[in-house]
Amino acid sequence: MGKAQSNPVQSAIANPKSAIFLKPGKDSFVRRFHPWLFSGAVARTEGHPADGDVVEVFDSGKNFLATGHFHEGSIAVKLLSWRPVELNADFFAKKLTEARRVRSLLNLTDTTAYRLVHGEGDGLPGLIVDWYDGVAVLQAHSVGMHRQRAELTDALRAVYGDELRAVYDKSAETLPERYAATVRNGYLSGEAPTLPHPVRENGHAFLIDWETGQKTGFFLDQRDNRALLARYAPGKRVLNAFCYSGGFSISALAAGAEVVHSVDASAKAIGLTVRNVEANFGETAPHEAFTDDVQRFLKAHDHQYDLVVLDPPAFAKSLEARHRAVQGYKRLNAEGIRRLAPGGILFTFSCSQVVDRELFYNTVVAAALEAGRPVRVLHQLSQAPDHPVNAFHPEGSYLKGLVLEVE
Repeated sequence: MGKAQSNPVQSAIANPKSAIFLKPGKDSFVRRFHPWLFSGAVARTEGHPADGDVVEVFDSGKNFLATGHFHEGSIAVKLLSWRPVELNADFFAKKLTEARRVRSLLNLTDTTAYRLVHGEGDGLPGLIVDWYDGVAVLQAHSVGMHRQRAELTDALRAVYGDELRAVYDKSAETLPERYAATVRNGYLSGEAPTLPHPVRENGHAFLIDWETGQKTGFFLDQRDNRALLARYAPGKRVLNAFCYSGGFSISALAAGAEVVHSVDASAKAIGLTVRNVEANFGETAPHEAFTDDVQRFLKAHDHQYDLVVLDPPAFAKSLEARHRAVQGYKRLNAEGIRRLAPGGILFTFSCSQVVDRELFYNTVVAAALEAGRPVRVLHQLSQAPDHPVNAFHPEGSYLKGLVLEVE
């Protein structure tokens, strides 16, 4: 295919830096390397920064503290450096080089897809970059990061060289609404490949479509949890609910599951699951796919399974929705537990940031009580290590998972 059309780019560093001065005693979070500066700590601003502009932060005594992107809302600045720097391609290349070094420590075997940048966990709040065998998919969650996509593209070229075939910007869904209205997803660099694009994870083949798929095209955060499931799947009857493109289904089938049922409300997701199963095992795999609402499927069918996976999308994205989300998790897990044969295994997850680990644990326990089944916890799970958590920003630990044995 021909060269893709690039999005117009406006650099954030074109504007002179404004200065943010903090109230007395309000600099402790910055000095402790938390990457968010909240608006309540700000005493005054010199200059007139717009959303996404580069600003420098000073304490009440006019001592320099940090550099970051100005951010409209309760978070006033997303901090990128604790020393004076220019946020240019060289700065980002150093950050990306360090991120790639960390991924090299993971010794990913027969795997060509991973998260290169996980926001605050890699010192780049507001930015996600996923690597799909030569294609970098960039997703900005802040205006500042999106305005620096030209520098980020140059940095990716510097870090990957000829390995980099294309850079795709998929930020329209994740940016603030007013700014997002001016943004179109598209290729920033390179040739637009034929989609879906093949990658490998733990030796298994997957087809990725970052243009029309969910998130950046694949749920990379579940890689290690899919590998763990393979230890429990041999000879088992498996239900993979909210299957998306069939990651857990592929792991179960490869491990020798007796039969796997994949369920998702999206017909497109089910189609991709079927293609991924066929790519790995041909058309004779012991697999059946259902396009259906998961709760409806669980209530309408009397199948008994030995292993159930519940990996729903986020039920709550705000504190106001948390109570309703908890009730949803409770109903879902109670139905999943009821579908398990004695001695069955439940893999259950929440990616809702406002539902913390303790609340999720207690909700699953309440579901087991409602189902009238004793359970024991075998594993407590999180996201894969290419989604690292900044020790000074525990909010970055968003994925919670439990593996239960159900009597």
